[in-house]
Amino acid sequence: MADDSQTSNVGARYAQALFDLAKDQNEVAKVEADLKSLKAAIADSRDLRVLLESPTFGSEAKGKGLAAIADKARFAATTKKFLGLLAANGRASALSAVIAGFERLAADARGEVQAQVTTALPLSAAQAKGVAQALRQALGKDPQIETRVDPAILGGIKVRVGSRLFDASLRSKLDSLKFALKRA
Repeated sequence: MADDSQTSNVGARYAQALFDLAKDQNEVAKVEADLKSLKAAIADSRDLRVLLESPTFGSEAKGKGLAAIADKARFAATTKKFLGLLAANGRASALSAVIAGFERLAADARGEVQAQVTTALPLSAAQAKGVAQALRQALGKDPQIETRVDPAILGGIKVRVGSRLFDASLRSKLDSLKFALKRA
């Protein structure tokens, strides 16, 4: 199995190629919508994840599976052809990385920035609005926020924007205190 950085690099290259093609054909929004629904399908279907990631299935089987999904979901021709090419080239396992890369490129083109917000409990609508406003002020761009709930952080908030991480979680503060007490 390929390591994550190799998959990410392959995904980034394919995402850039798909983005350039979609941009040339003025279909960025449609392809992005197709990929968003495909991302949801991957998250919801264990069978689809197994199909994409397992070396047991060959390129042809992966291509047929992706084509069936694309037909049923009525994806744009550009998306269908791309999924076929991805499978034919033996890169279907990098599909999640391709989708993530495409989302970043599309957001950048719109002047948006993606932020991943992790909290111990789900954010209320008012809290989510406050986080979005704070990020807008700090970054100077409109944030596309993906929220995650991780009870392991105990409380507080973690925000990742690109490679930057703002960690104001209770877990990290307790870990810092624990480290400081060990050194004393």
